[in-house]
Formats: sequence, structure tokens, C-alpha cells
Amino acid sequence: MYSLTVRDHVMIAHSLPRPAFGPAQGLHGATFVVELTVRARELDENATVMDIGALSGVLGEALEGLRYRNLDEHPAFEGRLSTTEAVARHLAEDVAGRLGEATAAAGAEGDRLVGLSVVLREHPDAWAGYSLDLP
Repeated sequence: MYSLTVRDHVMIAHSLPRPAFGPAQGLHGATFVVELTVRARELDENATVMDIGALSGVLGEALEGLRYRNLDEHPAFEGRLSTTEAVARHLAEDVAGRLGEATAAAGAEGDRLVGLSVVLREHPDAWAGYSLDLP
């Protein structure tokens, strides 16, 4: 299995209003380093998983909806906690929806991609992620 990973970062605000989260119950900021990895069984005609610039663009587009936002007020997190794990899943699903367009625009066959993972690093020693298989 081949993989390609790109990174970006996003600054958000949120609260986690449950006793389990201690001081993070109140509104606070977080800066996540976001890693997006896509997987393919075979390389394309250019011997790549996909174009790095195209994948970076997909990640940037997905992050735009979260940049400098208070996730407590974001429609995607209405009625749910915006934990690192939940944000990773949100981004993975958003990216999955954008990948077909990006690969088509780059002249690639999107059906070669078989999965993706999103990892959010909120501290050098702590991170969470979400992976999904692509149809």
C-alpha cells in the first residue's frame, strides 16, 4: 500500500463542557497541526499516489471552514462535543467528499485511492485521528 501525507495547521476556539475535561470545559483556543494521508494500492502513470499540490489544496479547502472559528457555534458540531477526535472525523469526511473533484481536476483516476487518515496534533506528545476506507 502506498501513501502520501501533507500537513497544515488550523487555529480554533471551543469548549468541552463536561467535568471529564477539567479546565478545558471553558472556552479556549487550540492550534492543531493537521496531517492528511491518502492511500492507494497502485501508483498512477506518474508513479505517484496523487499530486502533492492537489492534496494540499484539498486539505486547505477543508480547513477553511474551521479557521479562526468557535466550534461551539459551528453547524457541524451543533449538539456534539468538538473533541480532537470529533474534529478529525469531521475533516476526514469533508476531505473524502472533496477528493473526487481534486483527482479529476488533476487528470487522475480517483478510484485508485482506497483510504485516508486525518491526524490532529494538539501537542507534541498528544494527538488523535480518524481513518476511513474510500469506496
